[in-house]
Amino acid sequence: MNDTLMSRMRNGLWEQNPGLVQLLGLCPLLAVTTSFVNGLGLGLATLLVLSASNVLVSATRRFIRSEIRIPMYVLIIASLVTCIELVFQAFLPALDRSLGIFIPLIVTNCAIVARAEVYASRHSVGASLIDGLAMGSGFALLLCALGAFRELLGQGTILARLDMLFGGDVMPGLTLFDGGFLLAILPPGAFFSLGLAVALKNIADERRTQRSQRTVAARQFRNTQ
Repeated sequence: MNDTLMSRMRNGLWEQNPGLVQLLGLCPLLAVTTSFVNGLGLGLATLLVLSASNVLVSATRRFIRSEIRIPMYVLIIASLVTCIELVFQAFLPALDRSLGIFIPLIVTNCAIVARAEVYASRHSVGASLIDGLAMGSGFALLLCALGAFRELLGQGTILARLDMLFGGDVMPGLTLFDGGFLLAILPPGAFFSLGLAVALKNIADERRTQRSQRTVAARQFRNTQ
């Protein structure tokens, strides 16, 4: 069980990250990540919807005819997104206004529909929940990382406006330098940031593969002595 849990988490966070590897859900990922708090807000919403939809799809998969499974998955996801949107409007109104249309647009996030079709419709409730948590966490962490990077580069601040998530007075965050590189918080900056993240992941994977190959080669050399 622990191996399965660790394997699923590693898969969702790194090896099959929905945004970083599969490049799914790029519309909200690129549009919202102008700040860390925006990335965190949308990441939490997506994580909750993905986990709950995986559970519901898995629990009802034996009662849904294959011909109508996709519309039923969309109906389940839309119902969950509506609930999340109402919660945001009730308890996090400032963050809801900041995220705007991208909370309702979670319905169209192909990463969520893909997990329902590819995984939740074929596995148990427990396994589907773990998969939803892993994939949702991977997507949320990527949103937070891109948001923090673009906020720091574009505005010179980090962790600004956390009051939209936690309430209280306006939090200016940490100001590391005045001004910033405006392009980072514009749409082209989103593409450059995601491209940089993909490149860094590929470099890390390549170095890990080379290190593993050198270890195997060294072990084989010692065995032949």
